[in-house]
Amino acid sequence: MKKIAVLGAAIALSNSALAADTETQAQINELKSQIAALADSLEQQSAAPANPVYIGGYGEMHLNMNQGTDNQIDYHRFVLFFGKDFTDRVRFFSELELEHSLAGDGKPGEVELEQAYVEVDVNDTTQVKTGLFLMPVGILNETHEPDTFYGVERNNVEKNIIPTTWWEGGVMVTAKAADGLTVDLAMHSGLNAADLDDGVLDGVKSLRSSRQKVAEATANKAAYTARVKYTAVPGLELALTAQYQDDLLQGAGNDELGASLVEAHAVYENNGFGVRALYAQWNIDSDVDDVIAGASEQKGFYIEPSYRINEKVGVFYRNSMWDNAAGSSSDSEKTQNDIGVNYWLAETAVLKADYFRQESAGEFSAAGYNLGVGFSF
Repeated sequence: MKKIAVLGAAIALSNSALAADTETQAQINELKSQIAALADSLEQQSAAPANPVYIGGYGEMHLNMNQGTDNQIDYHRFVLFFGKDFTDRVRFFSELELEHSLAGDGKPGEVELEQAYVEVDVNDTTQVKTGLFLMPVGILNETHEPDTFYGVERNNVEKNIIPTTWWEGGVMVTAKAADGLTVDLAMHSGLNAADLDDGVLDGVKSLRSSRQKVAEATANKAAYTARVKYTAVPGLELALTAQYQDDLLQGAGNDELGASLVEAHAVYENNGFGVRALYAQWNIDSDVDDVIAGASEQKGFYIEPSYRINEKVGVFYRNSMWDNAAGSSSDSEKTQNDIGVNYWLAETAVLKADYFRQESAGEFSAAGYNLGVGFSF
């Protein structure tokens, strides 16, 4: 109908100008061609689906060259995103991941569903999502595509203290409290330390091993997470997250094993210069038999200055410390220094190289080089 109406107008215009001179007639013919092309475009747009399915994804391969004999190359992860806007107010998003290239019996990898949720806009300032979603904690847990951070491997604090990548099933409300200020409140499934091999939570096995990944997960005890995030100043992000879980043993122990997590971070970027700083700490009931080897307190921090020399090249340095047995009197902390470079082949495709040196309890423990390639789309 749009095409017929527009063409009708063009014909009427043409008929009214029959007496015009040759130059004017040529201009009118050109205008008719442009109007016809516009009508075709409008007709094609009206025929396209209003709410199509969209896809995306990311992937990364690493070469780890330690000073020893355990060098390794690994296609660490390949991820696909699938989403759909059902209406202007209701949408779906999902993330499916293959880790370490091969999954199955006796293979090193896993196939994991990391996100699958429905989000609803309650109003202009409030959204509610329900399903399986990433925890609103730390810098990398929600945004970890390889082109968005420095270093081949993710930092050790957001791997051993915050168990990135960390997802749970439940419901989360996100509200805009003011310009640049958002609040997230979530009730969701929790960790399960009772599933550890020896049935106890110790300082050697970090809380990372307690993730249930919403796979027939024990749900006797829920967990609760709240985050406040400030982004009103261009280039600046400040955030504070707190989480509490009644019982890390999910009712399997003689006593409840309560746990709380506090995390704070700052990210700043301006004219190529950037800095990231993060601190995270777990406090776990220490008078319960199921906690040993100082695991009642686990903490870590890192600071990472960087400089984007131009659109292609950026360099960084990172100093980090983490301790999964900080509740004991023994010297159990680990420290690591990383220095490296990112080279962006395109806006979302990157080559990476870095060198690291790690110490445990003040003594040298490891060093080596990493090379990587990553992308997102």
